[in-house]
Amino acid sequence: MAEYKYTPADFKSDQEVRWCPGCGDHAILNAVQRALPEIADQTDTPHNMFTFVSGIGCSSRFIYYMKTFGFHSVHGRANAVATGVKVANPRLNVWVTTGDGDSLAIGGNHFIHAIRRNVDLNLVLFNNEIYGLTKGQYSPTSKLGKITKTSPYGTVEKPFNPGELVIGAKGTFFARSIDMEVQLSKECFVAAAQHKGMSVVEIMQNCVIFNDKTHAAFAADKATRAENTITLRHGEKMLFGANKEKGLVFENMKLKVVTVGEDGYTLDDILTHDAHEKDTTLHVMLAAMKYPEYPVAMGIIRAVEDPAVYDTSVEQQVEEVKANSKISCVDDLLRSGATWEVK
Repeated sequence: MAEYKYTPADFKSDQEVRWCPGCGDHAILNAVQRALPEIADQTDTPHNMFTFVSGIGCSSRFIYYMKTFGFHSVHGRANAVATGVKVANPRLNVWVTTGDGDSLAIGGNHFIHAIRRNVDLNLVLFNNEIYGLTKGQYSPTSKLGKITKTSPYGTVEKPFNPGELVIGAKGTFFARSIDMEVQLSKECFVAAAQHKGMSVVEIMQNCVIFNDKTHAAFAADKATRAENTITLRHGEKMLFGANKEKGLVFENMKLKVVTVGEDGYTLDDILTHDAHEKDTTLHVMLAAMKYPEYPVAMGIIRAVEDPAVYDTSVEQQVEEVKANSKISCVDDLLRSGATWEVK
């Protein structure tokens, strides 16, 4: 435990927050600033060890509102820059703030390979299913048939599901929350920071200007969310509903929604969430659940420890090479091999 105690105010910069009034980004910022003091305490990380990296988009203004070190990189390259930062100084607690356009379109290659390499980064994926900063073009997560400025007759592309993409790329940590659930988002961020390796937290965020209420069908208010989302917690039954009367069972190789006490189903039949299960089958199914057939899964869906962490492995490799090398400085390098004197 750290000897020093921080508060959310310690992580708030003096910059005016310039997101649109009502934008979900405000709630995400609030959740991160609430989470960092707890993370600092639990991981014994001093304030000057936090670094935020962003690409381009509304979410990428995040770094200006954080009183930490940061990089505002270029479109789609936040994960590449963040990887360089972490490898250069593995002691840093590195965060990436990015959007569905920034990391899943132009930055898709960097995104999946950062996950595959299991770089020890904490990535916050703002998913509003639209390009907001550039004024309303459809994104890789826009719903099929969505009418936008670049799809006036409706999109003909099937959208990405970020959770399926992360787990398919060998992801070891994936969580999901929604912007208005600040406490749940905070819990996900704290767990992400404690995870050794790449962690991705998708926040389903609302763009009030160009894609308002895109998540409203299942998350409009607390009552709607209780009926149409399920918050998963390791070791607990997969229950949801206003009175926790509904749950998930596994039948015929697929998930099924049932009501406890009806059709012979009891509490014992309901699945217990195991976020640490290495097999990806059930985690992919949970991440892929779509409303209205299923509740949308929230919370920590997957959290699997893998000792092969990229930046740690690179650091160990460098130390091994240095220990066995006859060259320890530039002068040694210049005098190695064949040399001659010019008279």
